[in-house]
Amino acid sequence: MLTNNEHKTFQDIPLSVLDLAPIVQGSDAKQAFQDSVRLAQHVEKLGFNRYWLAEHHNMQGIGSSATSVLIGHIAGHTNHMRIGSGGVMLPNHATLVIAEQFGTLESLYPGRIDLGLGRAPGSDQATAYALRRTLHAGPDEFPMQVNELQDYFSNDPVSQVKAVPGKGLDIPIWLLGSSDFSARLAAEKGLPFSFASHFAPQYTVPALQLYRRNFQPSNILDKPYAMVGINVIAADTDEEAEYLANSHRIQFLNLRRGKESKLQPPVENMDTIWSPMEKAAVEESLDPRTTIIGSKETIKKGIEAFRKETEADEMIITSQIYDMKARLRSYEIIGEIMD
Repeated sequence: MLTNNEHKTFQDIPLSVLDLAPIVQGSDAKQAFQDSVRLAQHVEKLGFNRYWLAEHHNMQGIGSSATSVLIGHIAGHTNHMRIGSGGVMLPNHATLVIAEQFGTLESLYPGRIDLGLGRAPGSDQATAYALRRTLHAGPDEFPMQVNELQDYFSNDPVSQVKAVPGKGLDIPIWLLGSSDFSARLAAEKGLPFSFASHFAPQYTVPALQLYRRNFQPSNILDKPYAMVGINVIAADTDEEAEYLANSHRIQFLNLRRGKESKLQPPVENMDTIWSPMEKAAVEESLDPRTTIIGSKETIKKGIEAFRKETEADEMIITSQIYDMKARLRSYEIIGEIMD
């Protein structure tokens, strides 16, 4: 048993949204940001809990590179939903800069800002070097930066340098991960933890077990709080959903091939573009437990099964769907399941 909330269903826990601000073939970042605003307003009305944006760089199909800027834009066009990062790749940045950026966001939108932190570069090594100007950081840098952030946000910071704005602000810090490193650190520091199950499904349960087993209560949390990520592509029929999901499959295929591309329109038959070996590799990454594709009943069963497996306290959903109307409909169907 993972937690003591085994009697809950996914309808009893919050559902949230992870947005990569996808730039689709034939369009541009301007349209992607307009689509993100439209999606955020849509899911806020549907009752989703939070809306997170992920930091990625040097990727033609992902527009959320200036994550803090986009968070402010989305927060300014919504009313009450929590908006945050899923996440900021902290080693890419000076800690003080992130403290000031999120202090500014929290000052503009009080009580609505989340700061999710990751330690990966969010891109390739050449891009990481362009961001950081060095690749010689040691393994202790990320924990040290988390400590620095907490100090900048405290009422009585130790550092002579103060984050203005930032000092004394209650900005929830989450640790994000796709392995056991951040699970251990989140447990040690008594922080909420979000696991990237949507692309690292095989490590999910071990990481959550480690987090819960080693959790140390803090002034932030008295017990563990874990969120898991899932891909969901919902449509009115299983057949339509499978067709829409081919855009996501092509995206993973292109990543494996090292091919830069925007989010592609779906094709009727994936067997015309991938080899049997590539198909097997993509399907392994898009595990059906965490990439749930289908009509309302199929989606409901899939989400509930993964919630039972993980005993998650919250689930965050991403939907890489080419057609914007279909993307909105996908979240609408999930909203119908939540009711």
